[in-house]
Amino acid sequence: MLFPTTLVGSYPQPEWLIDRKKLAGRFPPRVRARELWRIPEPYLKEAQDDATLLAIKAQEQAGLDIITDGETRRESYSNRFATALEGVDIDNPGSALDRSGHPNPVPRIVGRIRRKRPVELEDLLFLRQHTARKTKITVPGPFTMLQQAQNDFYQSEEEAAMDYAAAVNEEIRDLFAAGADIVQVDEPYMQARPEKARQYGLKALSRALENIPGVTAVHICFGYAAIIHSRPSGYSFLPELAGCGCQQVSIETAQSNLDCAVLEKLPGKKIMVGVINLDDLAVETPQKVLERAKRALKYLKPDDMILAPDCGMKYLPREVAYGKMKALVEGAKLLRKEYQ
Repeated sequence: MLFPTTLVGSYPQPEWLIDRKKLAGRFPPRVRARELWRIPEPYLKEAQDDATLLAIKAQEQAGLDIITDGETRRESYSNRFATALEGVDIDNPGSALDRSGHPNPVPRIVGRIRRKRPVELEDLLFLRQHTARKTKITVPGPFTMLQQAQNDFYQSEEEAAMDYAAAVNEEIRDLFAAGADIVQVDEPYMQARPEKARQYGLKALSRALENIPGVTAVHICFGYAAIIHSRPSGYSFLPELAGCGCQQVSIETAQSNLDCAVLEKLPGKKIMVGVINLDDLAVETPQKVLERAKRALKYLKPDDMILAPDCGMKYLPREVAYGKMKALVEGAKLLRKEYQ
């Protein structure tokens, strides 16, 4: 199929499940933030399952081709995995600057980073049980997790990043063994800290993807639109991913009005093109989706384009997110009529 559609990862969690006002009033948590959940612990898993079903069915009803679990069980895209690793002290957190320059409580590295157990395996199995469509699940990248931690153990950041990468590699292997169609690695901090990304981040990402048997994607963005409002018109770190072992690269173009000529520097990659602006609560028309996609098609073959929102949808009102998914699907239909 030309122009398959998918989410970048997250879908809005219901208000009855999570305190969305608290969620929106802070930066994405790096340590655990149980105070965000409205459901008492004994009933939380059941509630998260129910909300995940709603996210899956909303994507199916909107017509998306590749389905995620909506990251419904997560407080942020990264902290569920990052706080499950051996070698981090989450009870006595450290501090690190987020990409906006503000200090944030973060896991404190006090020993070697190791994966103790599968973290998102049950999430994937639940997703596969409840959809017959292709599935995608996301994991935080090693470079980004290190930038969201305080290192009190390793002699160098590169050494720490490589141990994070080994943990991510183990997780991805288990996800593919359990039947995932696509695993996406989220590395937004490569854009935020390009110098360090060039020094050792790309090496760590390559280790995370080493000898992986399935289709992998890397998502790199300018941050959640609800939190980071200003956008540059170009990436500070993107062509470097041409040397990465992933098959897909996920970028945003809608809010930033990205100069898509940079896509010529990613030969051989399928590009997940963000064509839905998450900073605007107005629902796009299918024609607007078509127009945004065509800006990228000047530099991409139709076979190499996947359509998606700019980033995760978790901060949008649910009705807006659903409307934008429908527009994405209808825009893809227009593209198929023109290019098939």
